[in-house]
Parts: sequence; structure tokens; C-alpha cells
Amino acid sequence: MSVSLNRSLGIQRNKLLRYRLIKELYQKHKTEDIPTTVVWRKYICPIYPISRTTLYEVLCTPVTSELKKIEDAINSQVKLFD
Repeated sequence: MSVSLNRSLGIQRNKLLRYRLIKELYQKHKTEDIPTTVVWRKYICPIYPISRTTLYEVLCTPVTSELKKIEDAINSQVKLFD
């Protein structure tokens, strides 16, 4: 059971790390006069082929706090095996 838990934690962690990269790319190119859809089409979609709906999900995700929870869960799993 711990193998599947570790795998799911790893998948979630990698997804959140990817979300962080997408958010950084969005913040780099987003200005007041450029709409989100233009940023998505010109800068994000060529690198990360995601839908616009997924982009909005990424932007609403609290990546830092979720990553901290995942890291704590991974560290607690490591302590169980030490």
C-alpha cells in the first residue's frame, strides 16, 4: 500500500511543480493590457499544451501550500521506514 501512496504523492508533486512553472511563465508575460487568452495562446500553449480551462485551474491552485503538504507527507513516509 505504501508503494501506491508514494507513487500518487510523486505524481501529485510533479503536477504541482509543473503548475508552478506554468504560473511563472504566465506571470512573466502577463501585463495589464494583454488578455489571459493571448498569453495562453502565444506563450504557454507552445510549451505546455494545455487547454484554457486547465490554465484557469492552474492559476487558481495554491501551489506553494499544496507542495508543502505533499513534502510533509513524503517526509512522514520516509520517517516510517527509518
